[in-house]
Amino acid sequence: MAEQRILDCIKTPADLHLLTESELGILADEIRQQIIDTTSKTGGHVASSLGAVEIILACHSLLDEPNDKLIFDVGHQSYAHKLVTGRLDKFDTLRTYHGLSGFPRPSESPYDAHPSGHASDSLSVASGFAKAKLMRKTDEKIVAIIGDASLAGGMAFEALNYIGTEQLPMVIILNDNEMSISRNVGALMKHFGNIRANNAYRNTREIMQEKLESGGWFSNAFAEFGKRTKDSMKHMFLPESMIYEQLGIVCTPPLDGHNIHELRAMLKLVLETDGPVLMHVVTKKGAGYEPAMADPERFHGVGPYDPKTGKSVASTASGISYTQAFGDALVQEAKCDNRVVAITAAMEGGTGLKEFHREFPDRFIDVGIAEEQAIGMASGMAAAGMKPVVAVYSTFMQRAIDQMIVDVALPELDVVFALDRAGVVGSDGPTHHGVFDIVYARMVPNMRVLVPSGANELASAVHTALAIGGPVAIRYPRGKDASCTKPDKPELLDVGKAIVRREGSDIAILAFGRMVEVGISAADLLEKAGISARVVDMRWAKPLDADAIAKAAKTKLIVTIEEGVINGGAGEAVLDELSALELYAPALVMGIPDSFVMQGNAELLLSEIGLDAEGVSSAIKAKLARL
Repeated sequence: MAEQRILDCIKTPADLHLLTESELGILADEIRQQIIDTTSKTGGHVASSLGAVEIILACHSLLDEPNDKLIFDVGHQSYAHKLVTGRLDKFDTLRTYHGLSGFPRPSESPYDAHPSGHASDSLSVASGFAKAKLMRKTDEKIVAIIGDASLAGGMAFEALNYIGTEQLPMVIILNDNEMSISRNVGALMKHFGNIRANNAYRNTREIMQEKLESGGWFSNAFAEFGKRTKDSMKHMFLPESMIYEQLGIVCTPPLDGHNIHELRAMLKLVLETDGPVLMHVVTKKGAGYEPAMADPERFHGVGPYDPKTGKSVASTASGISYTQAFGDALVQEAKCDNRVVAITAAMEGGTGLKEFHREFPDRFIDVGIAEEQAIGMASGMAAAGMKPVVAVYSTFMQRAIDQMIVDVALPELDVVFALDRAGVVGSDGPTHHGVFDIVYARMVPNMRVLVPSGANELASAVHTALAIGGPVAIRYPRGKDASCTKPDKPELLDVGKAIVRREGSDIAILAFGRMVEVGISAADLLEKAGISARVVDMRWAKPLDADAIAKAAKTKLIVTIEEGVINGGAGEAVLDELSALELYAPALVMGIPDSFVMQGNAELLLSEIGLDAEGVSSAIKAKLARL
């Protein structure tokens, strides 16, 4: 009979209050093993979650949740949090269809304060909780855990400025997995940090400063001397803390993020302060699992793997991935034009730019988690005569729509937006599905939007976007194109022109992107029912092919299919075009409904919302029956 684990006895975070620090250490090991056992089957964000285990246990062992609030940034480091908040029995469903989300989700648990799927927003959310606490005169504790990469985002700095100005009572835990701890400085600075985080010290410091500054020239001079000496010591020992201190936020010295005793001791102290405190915690990504520590980038978001070796389970899918097809195409374009520059926001590998970086290190730019900076920078480079291509996930591009509009589209600059992970992405769920890009790109004047249906078309789309100039967005999905192993030589696509992929006379299916393949399969099913369907690869979501739409209006039914939201999408644009052409035809608009799509296998999700061949053919037959 297997020995019962401490983890098996944890039903709520309150149970952690009963454990000794030694038992918390044992629990940390059990949690790591559980994370490895589960994610080796489901895949997931392994390195970050393994690195944050002790931080999460320290927080839960001292907080009174769900009254107190624990906010993550980003939520992919929250697996230990899920395991100690009553979700152990469902943890094997992590990131699966109708299973547990890979991120915090308030609808899933009262212990999830915020659906943290995008970086750099935790401090703003936490400041809202802290401000509400002051207004309501309540006593809950507010803690935000933010990664060092997330802290580089502009939204985080905007929040820090407000938090410091308002002196909001909250704790910011900086999960820093890049910096090493200097043992020579640690003990002395730990002592300084304990003093500075103490309320009595904060109050005494402010009273003394006021008295000295009001006591004449000598007192003023002495106060200034003391301030300069203090700042010099901080610069010597804690240079990274100065920016926070100058914003009005007390900063602790670096703490060992895998030492439960050290974390609890400091957290217990700072939770009692009446102003903002930043706990600087140093961790190791993948801690406790050698393969993840050796290759944290791969284990940031990894598919199923062998838990003993860490080697990924080979995918059975054939063909080239859209991401690789884009990356290869961009390298070829850059070889022919030295003005081509690649810009990404902390997603070099995810957007397929590693080869570009190797080939053209001087023309590769990674701005960190700062999409606004990426687009703003691209506009400046374009104005200076370069040809920037911004490779970014569709969902993350949402953060820089203002820059797309004002900095790029208004002056009509030559910037290409390569929107990876467009459509349903699968296991990462609603915060990562790229279903809004057709809408936000189409709505912008001067913008043209390419929607290639396969890897060959994607290579041609990259070539075309760079050739025609002006702002152009290219959207393409996650996954592989099974029909292609290596794209052909790219062609220059006619702007706003579609191509017929299958002839038919009864109805016309106008499909966008990889929905072309779905449309063809649906047409095959309809043919068995005696319905002849033409399938048109629209290629462009803007401008639309008016001739193809006019021809479609001559059939019994126009069907549009897109892997994006219906509201404001390409299908509705087709209806607008019909109106502009003063044509009438029955129409069926298919796409993502007006609700958020949860996580799970992409094929299952598309089937659930009716965007597979069976769903499309059934909807068409039902529509025809009603006509």
